[in-house]
Amino acid sequence: MNKEEIISGIMLFQGMTEDELKTALVKLNKREKSYKKGDLILTAGSITDDIGVVVKGSVTIESNDMWGNRTVLNNVAAQGFFAETYAILKDEPLMVDAVANENCDILFLNIGGLLRGNSFSEAWQMKLTRNLLMITANKNIMLSNRSFHTSPKNARGRIQAYLNSVTLKVGSNEFDIPFDREQMADYLNLDRSALSRELSKMKSEGIINYKKNHFVIIQE
Repeated sequence: MNKEEIISGIMLFQGMTEDELKTALVKLNKREKSYKKGDLILTAGSITDDIGVVVKGSVTIESNDMWGNRTVLNNVAAQGFFAETYAILKDEPLMVDAVANENCDILFLNIGGLLRGNSFSEAWQMKLTRNLLMITANKNIMLSNRSFHTSPKNARGRIQAYLNSVTLKVGSNEFDIPFDREQMADYLNLDRSALSRELSKMKSEGIINYKKNHFVIIQE
């Protein structure tokens, strides 16, 4: 799939004709930038009018506090979005960092200025607004899911809650997760050694099987 096909398939542009898409990209001041693994794309405390769209690679959304504590909130894969809420809300500082999880290409679109304008007479504007509402709703579900994953008191409960939700989402007991061990530990608010120890126990007990980020849930 080439870059044009990737962009046209992005959820933000669903339902648009080819001409509407071309107009939208111009009006939204489309800009592309490449990042290397570990690069900061957006930083906490900054202001943005842009939504970030992952064209290639993946991006980690994380919270890093002043005492060095890191919490992984989400992993954004190709065709995924980040910073849309901050782009919509004028002068709202970011509370998270967006970090390149691997070498990646990011498409920036200025939706903040568009949505705060007065004119929504063009068809592509109405389609974009509708799609953005769906994106925001999906993000709300993702954040709600994380609260379910981290609510159990012990490591096994959190692991099971997370893996169960992935099983339900993909409709299979065999799947890949978007996190490495360190990211998975951060996402579940666990110490990495505690996570690895509990995963090993679950594997030896025949509850799960895994290799790197590929998991199989074993059912009786």
